[in-house]
Amino acid sequence: MTLEEAISQVKPLDEEKMKIAKKRWDNIAKPLHSLGKMEDIITQIVGITGQEKADISKKVLVAMCADNGVVEEGVTQTGQEVTAIVADNFVNETTTACVMCHQCGVDIMPVDVGMVTDTTARRDFKVAYGTKNMTKGPAMTREEAVKAIEAGINVVKELKEKGYQMLATGEMGIGNTTTSSAVASVLLKQPVEAMTGRGAGLTSEGLVRKINAIKKAIELNQPDPQDAIDVLAKVGGFDIGGMAGVFLGGAAFGMPVLMDGFISCVSALIAKMICPMAGDYMIASHVSKEPAAHLILEHMGKDPVLHADMCLGEGTGAIALCPFIDMGATLYNTLSTFEDINVDQYEELK
Repeated sequence: MTLEEAISQVKPLDEEKMKIAKKRWDNIAKPLHSLGKMEDIITQIVGITGQEKADISKKVLVAMCADNGVVEEGVTQTGQEVTAIVADNFVNETTTACVMCHQCGVDIMPVDVGMVTDTTARRDFKVAYGTKNMTKGPAMTREEAVKAIEAGINVVKELKEKGYQMLATGEMGIGNTTTSSAVASVLLKQPVEAMTGRGAGLTSEGLVRKINAIKKAIELNQPDPQDAIDVLAKVGGFDIGGMAGVFLGGAAFGMPVLMDGFISCVSALIAKMICPMAGDYMIASHVSKEPAAHLILEHMGKDPVLHADMCLGEGTGAIALCPFIDMGATLYNTLSTFEDINVDQYEELK
């Protein structure tokens, strides 16, 4: 499926089904809206799927793995070999996110969308062997950026056909907080310093190198803040593009998509700029400790559930939200409403 085809399939949420969901919540024997965001998320899911019952029992974490040429500038604590190691660990289901998935009943799909090394992760959606160093020119061509987005869309198409009902976004790619900070700085028109954190534990000297590399890349490449694909191509990464495609694919195929942390939120922002309606299919899990995370969420009008100072990535924040959503779905689907009980019981409850 092409990007254009996916965009053409995105429809507004089913407002009538959402009204029914809200009415059901209001008729359940409890104080009005006393479950807060739990009610809101389930109502949103009903609007996304167009089904009165909230069935999200089959969930999967899509982990987009890619490498970034900007690591040449000393902006990371570790080398690119770590991307490949963690990708293999995703396949073996031994990463932090994988262990959390096991706990929460979520399946895992790691995808090599642009690593410099071939691993045991599936490679049929690979765009290239890593991006170029964005301080010396564009990270990728526009065609490659679109190909990365379409990779994410077609992963979702495949998962939809396999019966999955909810998606969580995750990633692995050394250097991707640098590319994410660059993309966020351009799209939100904010100073690089305000959008850049230490990532996976950079020293103060490393943080200065990171900020300077981002500034140099933006000045050299002049990405257009009105064109999200241009920004992705010039200062982004294949993992960011792949996750943006997952968000767009979720919207195209009527599936809720859980946003993870900073990098995932940058991808969500790109997807929403490409197709504004896609934002309605996104659910914010948590606010990352990275400096730009809350600014992106605020800009997108997303209110995260978890405030836990998490910044691991991999999809860990998105997975952490799954039990909360599962509880909401169970309550929504099984609790009796005032319409279900007889008059005598109703009088007792009053």
